[in-house]
Amino acid sequence: MLGHLENLLAVEDIAGLWSLHCDRMASFGFDRLIYGFTRFRTPHIEGNLDDTLVLSNHDPEYLKAFLGDKLFSQAPMVKWAAESNGAQSWRLVAERASAGLLSDEEKKVIALNQRFEVLAGYSIGFPDTSTRAKGAIGLCARPGLSQDEVDAIWNEHGRELWVLNSVLHLKISSLPFPAQRRPLTARQREVLEWVSDGKTTADIAQIMGVTQATVEKHLRLARETLEVETTAQAVLKAALQKQLFLTKY
Repeated sequence: MLGHLENLLAVEDIAGLWSLHCDRMASFGFDRLIYGFTRFRTPHIEGNLDDTLVLSNHDPEYLKAFLGDKLFSQAPMVKWAAESNGAQSWRLVAERASAGLLSDEEKKVIALNQRFEVLAGYSIGFPDTSTRAKGAIGLCARPGLSQDEVDAIWNEHGRELWVLNSVLHLKISSLPFPAQRRPLTARQREVLEWVSDGKTTADIAQIMGVTQATVEKHLRLARETLEVETTAQAVLKAALQKQLFLTKY
């Protein structure tokens, strides 16, 4: 396990991390994974993925329905992971179904899962020091494995699986989100960085050798790009997205 952790820590891009992790989880019998992480958590799941990083190696057709049709917001284990920290067997879904506790929307998710053989697995909700951040991963067992067999795998390897998935999450959360819909330009980042350092518009104009109107334009475009109303919100959101103080532009 130490060799794998060293490889994870050495990788500096999310795609590389994800590829390594998928291969490692497959060795335990979990051949399909879905990971989600947001730094802009709200009290309720509202079906908005704009500020959420989602990684998965599930069938694209499954993801089209699960994510594109926003069924994920009603998925029992997604709701559990959004509200909880720790690991949970998917046996919970069967127990809720047996007790007649599943809603009609949850039953639609179950039907989709059955169609694509997403039948047994474990979910992990990761703890975070920020109330606005939340990460979780669903580990789906390969077809043919029962939940009893998955629970046996977890009983034997649960500690290792928890550590491996937690390190993946911590590593991803330290990196910028890839392919942001509208990343800040170098000038927009620069003006926000000066604002975060306590500089006024006049100060920034003098430092950058431009007019105050130009600084205001960059700030306005930064707010629009980040979809926020105030410059203070723009600084906070850009910082959480790790778009500020980059070593490379």
